[in-house]
Amino acid sequence: MNTTAPSGTQLRIAHGAHRATITQVGAAVREYDVDGRPVFVPFREDQIAPAFNGSVLLPWPNRLRDGSYSYDGTDYQVPVSEPGRGTALHGLTCWQRWDVVEHTASIATLQIDLPPSPGYPFALRARATYVLDDGGLTVTVRTTNIGDRTAPYGVGFHPWLSPNGATLDECTLRLDASTRVTTDERLLPTGTEPATGGFDLREPRNLTGVDLDDAYVDVVRDDAGLSWMQLAAPDGRTAAVWMDGSMDTWQVCTGDHVNPVSARRTGVAAEPMSCVADAFRTGERLVHLAPGAEHTVTWGATLL
Repeated sequence: MNTTAPSGTQLRIAHGAHRATITQVGAAVREYDVDGRPVFVPFREDQIAPAFNGSVLLPWPNRLRDGSYSYDGTDYQVPVSEPGRGTALHGLTCWQRWDVVEHTASIATLQIDLPPSPGYPFALRARATYVLDDGGLTVTVRTTNIGDRTAPYGVGFHPWLSPNGATLDECTLRLDASTRVTTDERLLPTGTEPATGGFDLREPRNLTGVDLDDAYVDVVRDDAGLSWMQLAAPDGRTAAVWMDGSMDTWQVCTGDHVNPVSARRTGVAAEPMSCVADAFRTGERLVHLAPGAEHTVTWGATLL
């Protein structure tokens, strides 16, 4: 185990043809492949995750306007981590070291106690469990309020689906959702509209010239209650992410504008989330986590 890597200790798990590496920093999926074929865009062990690859995003996913919000009559300010848009991006735990709770051949569990801070004076304990089985990768995150006050809360995840060496222009994308969240120039939500035209991804869409960084709601579910995002490579093999009924929001990003430039259009971010951007300010889908209460979400990935 390499504790000096930028992502900390590397927890390798396997089951049959499935292989994954979970990192201590951010509790991130650094790599996941099936028979050696990447499902997620990997990053190197000696590399900082270039675009939040595989990270757990809490206590809020996506963007918070100006890093400021009011809750229960008090104003708070968290650091602005995306200066260009003036937002606080993807919560507080992406770059922190989580504690390893369990590591077996096919299971890795990490936990973090998020201490109260001036901008987020709430105490949370989050436990992330990664399991590989015949069906692929399943991820469960259970967050408990271990403090004495109700906390505003949201959670999301940031895997990048891999095109397996092809360009995105050669791939097709399908997303099970019927409503798109509209945004302003800072990518903060302004409302919703039916997903029509180029934003309707319910049938596979070729990604030639397509530039996406959009949230979707009103998800469509299959008979098992799962909503999917699927990136099909030219040979027809498909990298796929699903979420169960514990979440009902997607973010999809083709990475046209991420930094570093080398990470642009290398995959598609398929982000299951419990809420859209700016939920601390709008209250949309925001979880009010009472002292002692738990919030649990489950998602997963596989190669089809």
